[in-house]
Amino acid sequence: MGLINITSDRKNVTLDSDMILYIIMHGKIAEIHIVGGRVYETRVTLKNLEGLLKEEFVKIHRGCIVSVKAVHDVTDTVNLSDGEELLYTVRKKKQIVFEIQEKQKKMIHAFGKKGIPATEEEYCRHYSSFEYLPIAFTDIEIMFNEERHAVDWIFRYANQELARLEKLPLDQLLGKSFRSLFANMDSKWLRSYERSALYGEVLELMDYSPEVDRTLKVICFPTFKGHCVCILFDLDTIKAVDTSNNVHEIWNTYLGSCTK
Repeated sequence: MGLINITSDRKNVTLDSDMILYIIMHGKIAEIHIVGGRVYETRVTLKNLEGLLKEEFVKIHRGCIVSVKAVHDVTDTVNLSDGEELLYTVRKKKQIVFEIQEKQKKMIHAFGKKGIPATEEEYCRHYSSFEYLPIAFTDIEIMFNEERHAVDWIFRYANQELARLEKLPLDQLLGKSFRSLFANMDSKWLRSYERSALYGEVLELMDYSPEVDRTLKVICFPTFKGHCVCILFDLDTIKAVDTSNNVHEIWNTYLGSCTK
């Protein structure tokens, strides 16, 4: 979208509007929440900010606007792909949902297909250097339903290690949606992949996957529009080697950074 200039903590700050999740007012102070958990406070009216951001933002109550690409779905709250939940004006739910869906539709349509492989063969050529990687690797495309909610993903490329991990041959994986293969899909993975594909974040997840009955560490990062790549580590088979006298300090610092 573009850049906006604000004054925060007595400093001039330039923000990429594409990285803003939502803005909420507290009196005359606007809190600007951006990807990664950073919050900037600035003395400016919501009306002025709406004028700068209205194309891809929706006002959900008197003191809050939210980026449509940050919205995972709308239930009793507006649920963001990073797990945050925002209150909205309930009596205007239909109007808010309609506006979010229309703007998300335009956003998804704008992804287009330019530069994206069109066939499995083209994906294989593009990712040929990962074919024999001893780690599971896949390119997935996020699927949206008619309400423009992210509901699934399609395997566009996968190497043999991914097939081994998923316990399915490649010809049963490629071009198929995850939910069609595993009906008990956990949405925690989907939300992170959606964040990576739409906001360009590099994310790490570690959790048990009942679909494959393994504990996984997944690193995902964006590739093509609406896609992200996932590198999957089977933690049940990886052996850790302690080569540092400060390994516990390093590990605690790392875990602390992951919770911010």
